[in-house]
Amino acid sequence: MTRIGMKNPIVELDGDEMTRVLWGLVKEKLILPLVDLKTEYYDLGLMNRDATGDEVTFESARAILRLGVGVKCATITSNAARKEEYGLGELYPSPNATIRSILDGTVFRKPIAVSSIRPSVSRWKKPIVIGRHAYGDVYKAVEMEVEGPGRVELVYTGVNGAERRITVADFEGPGVVQGTHNYDASIRSFARACFLYALEEKLPVWFAAKDTISKIYDGRFKAIFNEVYETEFKEKCAAAGISYFYTLIDDAAARVVKDEGGFLWACKNYDGDVMSDMIASASGSLAMMTSVLVSPAGAFEYEAAHGTVQRHYYLWRKGEKTSTNPVALIFAWTGALAKRAELDRTPELANFARRLEAAALAAIEEGAMTADLAKLASPAPVQALDSWEFVDAVAKRL
Repeated sequence: MTRIGMKNPIVELDGDEMTRVLWGLVKEKLILPLVDLKTEYYDLGLMNRDATGDEVTFESARAILRLGVGVKCATITSNAARKEEYGLGELYPSPNATIRSILDGTVFRKPIAVSSIRPSVSRWKKPIVIGRHAYGDVYKAVEMEVEGPGRVELVYTGVNGAERRITVADFEGPGVVQGTHNYDASIRSFARACFLYALEEKLPVWFAAKDTISKIYDGRFKAIFNEVYETEFKEKCAAAGISYFYTLIDDAAARVVKDEGGFLWACKNYDGDVMSDMIASASGSLAMMTSVLVSPAGAFEYEAAHGTVQRHYYLWRKGEKTSTNPVALIFAWTGALAKRAELDRTPELANFARRLEAAALAAIEEGAMTADLAKLASPAPVQALDSWEFVDAVAKRL
């Protein structure tokens, strides 16, 4: 039969381990039979990143800026153990951090809700969306080991040669030191992205940091967020019936478990990293959360919010079929295809993306699900499906 056409390609970023296996499965069974798929392909598998000196990661990010839409598989962030396992020449930064730095965007993560899965937090009635600033802080930090007694200083040298310095610490023995940074322009883009998302989705906004302790660094986030709200969005939010308030991050963590949900929680980079996993897990599963990076340049990158599922990959290499949940990978593809359809004005492609999402949710609600959901579902299914069986169940409904 005639497949659904595409005007322009999306940038495809392949990944690692079990998610790489499922990435190909989702394409083969759910997309390629129905869509004349156009992609600009980049292999971000760990071995290819090492072989290219990580240049492939930079190329893929620039391609997303050029084409406007990307879809990314989960990737390994290398460490000492991975370096030995794969025989890597060098340890490169997280590819997500590199791409987010180039796109200078905000990550929005939203749980994928199904009627048969109840959140662990009984008060939650509506999904809680995390808006995560995707630049700077510990992800762009510089670090140093201190071998022994001495002084560590923070020094700023202006272009005019003027110098300011403050003491970080006087070390009496060995230790470690870390320097983090951010830019006003990036923080401002983060705030704007959050308010624009909130207006589009009709969600109240929380923003939380720790300005009582970090009076300058976190205080800058608070001040810029408030400035953007007051000068650009206060009247628009009021007209839409959307509220905004700032609170401390520990207060927000206490409030969130007592709230009914249905709001956008804007977080700094590290806070968003942690809280989005907590929201996903408490909502059902890490594999049941959408994730989109929104760049102020007008580019969008869709990905699964979870990792590469290393343990399942080792089982798969032994010949076992694992019960790994591919829903977040499916929704990464549907999100990218829907955005491409929106930008290109191709309603048939948008309709396909909506139907694929509906088919995945229908499969779960009708009792066809992987093991991570089977232990949470009410009523419980007769048996949990492996990944291949689940994808077939989705394809049948599609």
